[in-house]
Amino acid sequence: MPQNLPSADLHHILDHTRDLWDDLRGARIFITGGTGFFGTWLLESFLFANQQLDLKAHVSVLTRRPDAFQHALPHLGLDSAITLHQGDVRNFEFPKGEYSHVIHAATETNPDFKDIDPLEKFTSNIEGTHRVLDFAVKSRADKLLFTSSGAVYGRQPPEMTHIPETYTGAPETTDINNAYGQSKRTSEFLCAAYAKENGFHALIARCFAFVGPRLSLNSNYAIGNFIRDALHGNPIQIGGDGTPYRSYLYAADLAIWLWTIFLRGQSCRPYNVGSEIELSIAQLAKTVSDGISPGLSIQIVKQPAPNQPAERYVPMTLRAKEELGLQEIIKLPDAIQRTAQWYAYNMGEENAKGHD
Repeated sequence: MPQNLPSADLHHILDHTRDLWDDLRGARIFITGGTGFFGTWLLESFLFANQQLDLKAHVSVLTRRPDAFQHALPHLGLDSAITLHQGDVRNFEFPKGEYSHVIHAATETNPDFKDIDPLEKFTSNIEGTHRVLDFAVKSRADKLLFTSSGAVYGRQPPEMTHIPETYTGAPETTDINNAYGQSKRTSEFLCAAYAKENGFHALIARCFAFVGPRLSLNSNYAIGNFIRDALHGNPIQIGGDGTPYRSYLYAADLAIWLWTIFLRGQSCRPYNVGSEIELSIAQLAKTVSDGISPGLSIQIVKQPAPNQPAERYVPMTLRAKEELGLQEIIKLPDAIQRTAQWYAYNMGEENAKGHD
C-alpha cells in the first residue's frame, strides 16, 4: 500500500513554514516516535523541505524494528537524509556524534489501549523521556521538542469551554486510568528540569485531537472510526451518548504548528495544539456522514443522562496564535474529505493488488 502523504499537504506545510527552515540548514536531528502519527508527518514534511530547500540536514530515527519501518514507509527509508537507529526508547544506545535538535514524539503505550497495565504505561513513558533527555545532554543538543498532551489537565471543567495553558488542574492522582496524563505531566517536569540545568531549550506542545492520513481508523479515536464506517458504507456507530465535545486539527496544520513551536517557541512554556472549533460527537458523526456518504445512518448506543453536563476536551490556543502567529487553516469538513480520499485511494490500490 502506498504510504506517501498527499503532495498538496506537503506543499501546504512548506508554504507556511518556509521562513523556519534555515534554522535547520546542515542540522543533525534525532527523533523518537518516527513511525507514529505525529512522527511520520514530521519526518515526511522535514524530508520534503530538506529536498526542496537543499538544507543538507540529516535525521536519525529511533525504531525498534528498522525492517518494519522500511516495509511500512519505504519511500522514507530510501531517502539518503535519513538513518534508522535501532533501539527501544527506554534504553537505546546513543548514536555517536553531536545532534543539534531532538524530537521526542514517542509514546511507549497508546492511552487508548485499555489492556496495558497502567503502571507499565506510566513507567515506560517516564523511562523513555529520561533516556531521551540524557541523550540530548550527551549529544549537546540546542533544542528538544516534546509532544505532550491535553491529558495533563485532567478532566476539563464543564463550565470551561476552552482550556488554557494557565489552568492548574491535573489528573486525579489515585485514578490509575490516568497513567497516560500523569506520565505526560511528569515528562514535562523532566524536560523543564533538564533544560534549565543543562542549558538547552525545551519546547513543549500539548496536543489535543487530530485528523488526517495515517490516523488509525481502528483505534479508539471517534473520528477515525466514523471515517472507517462511512468509507465502508456502514452505519456510523457512536458507542456513548454523543454529547462529549471535541475539536480536530488537520494533520498538515499540526505539522506547521509543531515545527513553528520547535523553532520559534519559548523554552519551557507549553503551547496548546489543536482546533478551537468544538462540536459534539453526534455533530461530528453528522459532519463525517455529510462529507463522505450523505444520508448514512448514525446509531447512538446510549441516551444522555438527565442534568449531566457534557464532557469537554477542547483547547484554548490564544498563546500559540498571539505569540507564534499560528492558526487553523484547513477546516474540518475539508480535513475529513482529504483523510477519506487518502484512505479510499490506498484501499483501492490494495484491492487492485489483490486481483493481480
